[in-house]
Amino acid sequence: MNKRIVILGGGESGVGSAVLAKQKGFNVFLSDQSLLKEKYKTQLIEENILFEEGKHIEENIFNADEVIKSPGIPDQSDLIQKLISKSIPVISEIEFAGRYTNAKKICITGSNGKTTTALLTYHILKNAGYHVGLGGNIGKSFAMQVARENYDYYVLELSSFQLDGMFDFVADVAILLNITPDHLDRYDYKFENYIKSKFKITQNQTNKNYFVYCADDIAIQAYMEEHNIAAEKIPFSIKKTINVPGAYLTNNQIILNYKLNQEPLIMTIEQLALQGKHNVYNSMAASLASRIVDVRKENIRESLQDFHNAEHRLEFVASINGIEFINDSKATNVNSTWYALESMEKPIVWICGGQDKGNNYNELTELVKSRVKAIICLGKDNSKIINAFKGLVETIIETDTATDAVAASCKIGKKGDVVLLSPACASFDLYENYEDRGMQFKAAVRRL
Repeated sequence: MNKRIVILGGGESGVGSAVLAKQKGFNVFLSDQSLLKEKYKTQLIEENILFEEGKHIEENIFNADEVIKSPGIPDQSDLIQKLISKSIPVISEIEFAGRYTNAKKICITGSNGKTTTALLTYHILKNAGYHVGLGGNIGKSFAMQVARENYDYYVLELSSFQLDGMFDFVADVAILLNITPDHLDRYDYKFENYIKSKFKITQNQTNKNYFVYCADDIAIQAYMEEHNIAAEKIPFSIKKTINVPGAYLTNNQIILNYKLNQEPLIMTIEQLALQGKHNVYNSMAASLASRIVDVRKENIRESLQDFHNAEHRLEFVASINGIEFINDSKATNVNSTWYALESMEKPIVWICGGQDKGNNYNELTELVKSRVKAIICLGKDNSKIINAFKGLVETIIETDTATDAVAASCKIGKKGDVVLLSPACASFDLYENYEDRGMQFKAAVRRL
């Protein structure tokens, strides 16, 4: 009898996993506690895959030989804990799909910057003519691409939730950008648990694989001092000189040295399409990964100059009456917002707030004091933000719709200012997700 695979979650990752499992001859069943989107339901029906929606019926699930779960379902949930107690393996889509491809996998994680770095790495490889797919936490389902496309390379953005469900998977090239406290509610509020989760990207690597990492990150440095990483280590830094192989910043120039006795790739930071200190890191990481898989230096240089960033990540929306409007809705934690504030050169009208994830706003104090002229809260409960910044900023206004927030920013903003939506919080108090929040902000700006 065929092995029974049960998939929990019927979004992009779950439906992709179901299609791949069916293709590989498994007996497949998909279960989602919510109602499925029409496009996913249609796909499942076309593929003759059995599913249930709006509920999890336990007898349909506990007869599984293996369960593939959506990264959105916490390991602590009752259903997952019951499966574990019954010794039914629970894995991620990435673990499952990785079994069925021999492609080279460039895997990117970090608390911030992983989407930008994944998109940039994909852009470099694609421009260089590589047969490459983009997946994981971004783009199309990795499993669906393995089922349908048979790419030679995959660039995978991996969240800690996806890494937690990976056991035998091997990253050919692993990139770790940074580690700052985030999602601690999923890690017993222990930063060390979250750090360990991020370093799962290096598990199963040997000396034939590569680990590209930020040598300036304190949490990464501390972990590496205590643990052995088997892969070839390739650091990048904007604070110190890095020997071959690696990348560093000196006199506003990026020096990328991948092999001994080879001319380095040298670029000024002004030449980069992506501006801001955090994007120097992202550009270094993407460039090193690309050199590892033999992309030519000139291809890398061109791609770093003509890249356009992701929607909802420091995305220019419009300039109205000399006021710039920037959509950074994807900044759902304090550290992402720190990067956004740090990269602005103009006085900021800052729109922030939403569902707080245990945020500590202290690290924003200096930037807010020196760069922010007004704060517009966009959330149901703004008390924490108001308490953190009252006294530092003269004007703090509360709103609960993107339209009201944008209208308020217009009244306060003057020619030469920037209105920055960079919430530092999740969106679920008022919106479906950060994309919905960003789209509503952009629509409100365009109605001005």
